[in-house]
Parts: sequence; structure tokens; C-alpha cells
Amino acid sequence: MNAPLLQIDDLHAAFHGEGDEADVLAVRGASLSVGPGETVALVGESGSGKSVLALSILGLLPYPKAYHAGGAIRLRERDILGAPAAVLQALRGNRVSMIFQEPMTSLNPLHTVEQQIGETLRLHRGLDRVATRQRVVELLDQVHLPDPERMLAAWPHQLSGGQRQRVMIAMALANEPDLLIADEPTTALDVTVQAHILDLLREQQQRLGMSMLLITHDLTIVRHVADRVFVMTEGLIVEHGPTEQIFTAAQHPYTQRLLASEPTPRATVDSPLPSAAPPALMKAVDIKVWFPIRKGVLRRTVDSVRAVDGISVSVRPGHCVGVVGESGSGKTTLGLALLRLQDSTGELHFDGHNLQTLTGRELRPLRRDMQIVFQDPFSSLSPRLSAFQIVEEGLRVHGIGASAAQRRTIVAAAMHEVGLDPETMDRYPHEFSGGQRQRLAITRAIVLEPRFLVLDEPTSALDRTVQLQILQLLRRLQDERGLAYLFISHDLRVVRALADELIVMQDGRVVEAGPAAQMFAAPATDYTRALMAAAFEVRAVKVHPQGGT
Repeated sequence: MNAPLLQIDDLHAAFHGEGDEADVLAVRGASLSVGPGETVALVGESGSGKSVLALSILGLLPYPKAYHAGGAIRLRERDILGAPAAVLQALRGNRVSMIFQEPMTSLNPLHTVEQQIGETLRLHRGLDRVATRQRVVELLDQVHLPDPERMLAAWPHQLSGGQRQRVMIAMALANEPDLLIADEPTTALDVTVQAHILDLLREQQQRLGMSMLLITHDLTIVRHVADRVFVMTEGLIVEHGPTEQIFTAAQHPYTQRLLASEPTPRATVDSPLPSAAPPALMKAVDIKVWFPIRKGVLRRTVDSVRAVDGISVSVRPGHCVGVVGESGSGKTTLGLALLRLQDSTGELHFDGHNLQTLTGRELRPLRRDMQIVFQDPFSSLSPRLSAFQIVEEGLRVHGIGASAAQRRTIVAAAMHEVGLDPETMDRYPHEFSGGQRQRLAITRAIVLEPRFLVLDEPTSALDRTVQLQILQLLRRLQDERGLAYLFISHDLRVVRALADELIVMQDGRVVEAGPAAQMFAAPATDYTRALMAAAFEVRAVKVHPQGGT
């Protein structure tokens, strides 16, 4: 057997504590290897130490706050742990490249695509301006970005999530590395974009004979992409082995728990239909949201962006309507329009009230019955307010609770209901984990005891076990309170676990709609079939050490 390209032995990584606080040991005696041309997956929940281990390889931890208490990292049998800065700089972006988890925060917002990719070419290859430009165009074409020449002058904010991820891949592959470290390369991307990114990575890996260390919490991807798997929790590698062995005969309880966290379908095609369906609580007919396109000196309207173009939907108590589609399909705009948080045309009725005819003052009492949980709880929760103040705000607006003490009692009960410790209500959002922040966002919505809830990507980018906990919470709340849900997501596995009916959107229109179980079993349109295939049938094309597939 060939010697490993990367060998990590008994690695310890820690962070100095603040003041009198003890040091935090993030990686505890981890050992891992990656062979030539091999794909190795490192899986585990947030906080398990995956990214700290990966950043240690290239010396990218925040030293001196971070330090290594022991171990070795060898690249082609050369120990690079603690190597001089010049040695590490020669490796970074050259022999070893990394795709970071969030491209929008990893790409420099003040540099164009050409400048960002060109920097590593000039640094490691010494190319002149003309040669650099030519190579950048070639790289953009290799990652299948449309019109590479035009893309050179684009800024990160002008690109979609999938396009930004492709730019990151082009940058990482610029110098044809021996090892690519991919840290959550498909997190929060649409299922079809995820499939394209994975296809692209496999294609480039085969072309270059490159090794890959894939860091992810998406076990579906792992099973169809990786040759071997290392499972990590609390800084420890608790299990490793060939991929199929891990998935079919996992030995460690933590691995077994991860594998058991697959959401189960809400209903099947054989599920009995309700004997007497209640009338619709929320009913929309021919809803349109058009944004004008203005041009010229007089800013005349020449066309419109049809974000939502004539959609009808009904949601009953105790019923969940799932809305799926790629980014830009109009899912979130539809949800905002139903709550009259976005101006629209068409009929909009809630519990017998015509929402389109109500003034803001008349609409306010109904706001208590119609709530929303936004996609990113970290950005939708005020960092300057404590958990209590965030949840209490709605109570004060609607005159619930005669005193602060009464409101604290109500908030404590709501936090307890969603699985949060009421003792944490005076903490601020940054002091909660991602799953806890999502629970806090749900608390803010349900404390008013609403009847209709719009859930906009409520489990996006959460660990698999945390996703399952949030889904179980939403199911329980719906069963206990008879809540009506509009569930918006690009993750079809999550939608399948909650939705009774399904709406598939593309370019502001409904492509297909019907009972969720039937649509998942037998989608009728090519677009829906493509979404389903991307979500449930990740192609098992793997690159083996010999270079074949």
C-alpha cells in the first residue's frame, strides 16, 4: 500500500482560556490519514472539532490564542506541524488548498473574481498579468461558470451561492494541489446546486489525481462520495473505517445515533385521508408579487421581475404545506406575501378576514395569529437583546402580561415547551448554539399562541441530529395546538418529514402541487424529478486511488 499523502497522529489542539478560565481542548489525540487520490470524510456535529483539525493542517488557527499540545501532521512524510511561516505559505493554496464553509464570508468583498483567483497564481507561479488573466478564465470555465470573461469583473455580492462556491473551488484548484480540504462545501445550497458542486469536485479530482478531505455533517453525501469515514465528537475520533462498513455496521453509539437521525416521512401514499377536513385557515388566490424594472433617465418601468406569479394556496389547521424550489424561485416572497409582510395582488383571506383590505392598524390584532420563523436565527435575533427581551417584545406589543414578572413567567413556560432552559433567558443570542438559537426563534413565534406559522428554512445548516430535534418539536407543537404550517425549504428530506401537501416552485410559478406522499413517490414533471434525484439519489461516482471511477 502506498504511503499516505497526509498522516495526522495523536493531534491535540487547544485554546487558552480567558482570565481564570481553563484552557479549552478542541482536538484530543486525533489520528487520521488520507491516501493518494483518496476521498476521506470527517463527520460529526458542530463543535466536535472537525474544522479545528482541518485548520491545524495549514496552521490557520488563531495563534497564539490557539496552540498544539502534542501530535504530528505529516504531508508526504514531512512533519509540517509548527513549521516556519515561509514553509506553510509555500504549501497554502499550492500543494494543499482549502474550500471554506461559507464562501460569502471567505471571499474578499472588495476584490473582483479575477483579483481573488489571480492572487494565488501570482504568489505561487509568478505569472504576469496577461498569463494570470488567461489562467483565471480557464479555471472559471473548468468549474462551469457561464461566460467566464464577463465573470472576471464580478464582485462576490453579485454572484449566487452556487456561483460563489464555484469561485472558491476555482481558487482552490488554481495550482493543482495534491490535497483539497473541503469544509462543508455544500452547506445551505439548493439540492440541485449541491449535486452540481459534488459532480464538479469529483470531476476535478479525477482530472488531477487529487486527494480530498471532506468535512461535512451531510451523511447522504458522505455515503456516495467518500472511500473512508472518520467520525468525530468532543475532539475525539471515535470510529473510522471504509464507508460502507460505517454505514452498515457502525460500532460506536455516537455513530449509530448520527445514522439514526434520518427524518421519517410525515405520511405515505397508504396513509388514510382525514375523514372531515377543516376549512382553510389561510387561503390565497392568484397571488402576484412583481418588482418593476426601471431604466432610462426618467426611470420608466420597462418590465417586471415576477417573483410570485399567480399562485393559489390553502392551509388548514393541523395541516402543513411544503414549498420547495431552488433559490430565486419565489418561495420566501410567497411566505412574506401571505403574512402581508410583502405587498401583493390577489385574494388573501385569513380566518374569514380579507387581509388585502385591512389597514395596518386593523391588521395588527391578527398578527398575533400569524407568525414567522426566519431562515437564519442569528441574523434575525437582535444581538443587543437578551433571550427574554426578544421573546417578551411580542407580549408587550399585544398587551399580554400585566407586569414584567408575569411576562417572565410566560417566557419561561414557552422556553421550557421548546426544550430551552428558562434559566438561560438572560443570555444573548451569541451565547446559544445554532440549534438553541433556532429554538429561541420558534419560542418568539409560539409565545403568542399563533394559529398559522410560516417556517422559512428553519433547519438550514443545522446538524442532522439537531434538525431531527427541531422537526420533532414542530410536529409536537402542531399536534398539540392544531397549528397550520407553511414550510419553506430546499431540503426535501426535511420537507418530506413534515409536509402533508407539496408545492414545487420555479421562477415564481407552481410547477407541480399535490399530496406530498404521492409527489415524493411519483413526481409528474421533469423539474420535480430533477429536484428529487438531486436530494435522494446522489450519484455514486467515486474516484479511487488508481484514478478510475
